[in-house]
Amino acid sequence: MIRYLLLVMFAAPLTASAVVIRHDVEDAKYRIPASVFPALADLPGEGQGVLIAPHWVVTAAHAVPSQGLDDVTIGGVARKVERVVAHPGYKRLPEALGKQAVASGDASEVMAFLANVDDIALVRLAAPVADVAPVVLYRQSDEIGRTVTLIGKGATGTGIEGQGLHAYHRTELRRAFNVVTGADVRWLSYTFDAPPAGLPLEGITGSGDSGGPVLVDADGGQQLAGLASWNKYAQSSVRPFHAGLYGQVVYSVRISRYAGWIDGVMSAGSAGD
Repeated sequence: MIRYLLLVMFAAPLTASAVVIRHDVEDAKYRIPASVFPALADLPGEGQGVLIAPHWVVTAAHAVPSQGLDDVTIGGVARKVERVVAHPGYKRLPEALGKQAVASGDASEVMAFLANVDDIALVRLAAPVADVAPVVLYRQSDEIGRTVTLIGKGATGTGIEGQGLHAYHRTELRRAFNVVTGADVRWLSYTFDAPPAGLPLEGITGSGDSGGPVLVDADGGQQLAGLASWNKYAQSSVRPFHAGLYGQVVYSVRISRYAGWIDGVMSAGSAGD
């Protein structure tokens, strides 16, 4: 992701890439058609969300343009937005903090800021989506150890070279897998493991994937466990804040933590539908 980290630096501020992949697996094995996950919502320019009810899309709050949101695209169709509801605990990164990190090469204060932000928003659509099935929220608290599916179309690269400095933030749709290794009150986290430790299609999200789905298999289908949000940068003597390297830890909004808030907003906003 992106714009949220504003200047932290090099276009990979939060999470969300067209997925960064293993260096020893051909890119074609990660690419998927849109029909694999029709509930994906494209935000203007970059960033995604997920259709979770006929009138509602959930996304990372930082992925919503500061100037507002007129429409999102689901199933190739532009859907008009009625309003956006950001979590009350969401705050945008102060510009001064981003500039300080760039100048000093030390992103520790930025990482601390991100860790304490409720990076989630709901998008109310003006008309219900009838041609795409919504995704069920994963409400259990047993995410650690589960294999997750990551889907995105942001910037890409490999674990050895990382994400390109000037990589496009909207590319081909890709799917990768990882294993959740951490969970706290806000975040699920996982690590980009190098081979041979990584999964056959190991990967992480990167710039441009913010708000995209982190899915788990449950009850015979895929459910939404997380939303791509931000990366903890691996430090590099060659280039600070180098995104997409093996060993990088990625943080996703933990849906089970916010399920109650989501239910409340949708219930209040859907009265009269």
